Amino acid sequence: MSAIQIKRWTAEEYLAFERASDEKHEFLDGQIYSMTGASRAHNLISVNTATAFNNALRQHPCEVYASDMRVKAPSTKGGYLYPDVVVVCGEAAFEDQQVDTLLNPTVIVEVLSSSTESFDRGTKSQHYRALDSLQEYLLISQNTAHIEHYARRADGQWLLSDAVGLEAVVELRSVDCRLALADVYVKVAFEDESIDSGRNE
Repeated sequence: MSAIQIKRWTAEEYLAFERASDEKHEFLDGQIYSMTGASRAHNLISVNTATAFNNALRQHPCEVYASDMRVKAPSTKGGYLYPDVVVVCGEAAFEDQQVDTLLNPTVIVEVLSSSTESFDRGTKSQHYRALDSLQEYLLISQNTAHIEHYARRADGQWLLSDAVGLEAVVELRSVDCRLALADVYVKVAFEDESIDSGRNE
């Protein structure tokens, strides 16, 4: 990600710019950042994860969005981010009548890339976890079968657990569903050919 112009933008200027653009951009602390294309593995994992959630939550009062749903971050200077997958349970709240900026995500998923991993783990993660509605946050590796699962505890602290291997399952209590890593990594071939989730088809 890189700032597209050296100037300070307001949230209103960003939204007007973004809604008129054919490409996606994120916004933090007065700067607009262009989003680059994702790898094959990244795309497969994102779609697989969104599909798994959608299938698991079909009978629940939840909605699943993949990549294009903007989330407003609770920043004093305004922040707008695009998670790879978002789940909202209950009534979805949006910033305005455009219905393109979600305010109350329940679960957020980011698929880690080498170019964005430090940002996803640092600044972006901090903004997400400041959302009062957010209950669980997943960081998914695209190089190995590994999901980092952050769950908000009753005292507001975040508990980290790791799910490793294609046989592992992530229990998401806030949405009452299980996410199997075998489903997340369908058709994803890792660099180590001895670990190939394609065998799970």
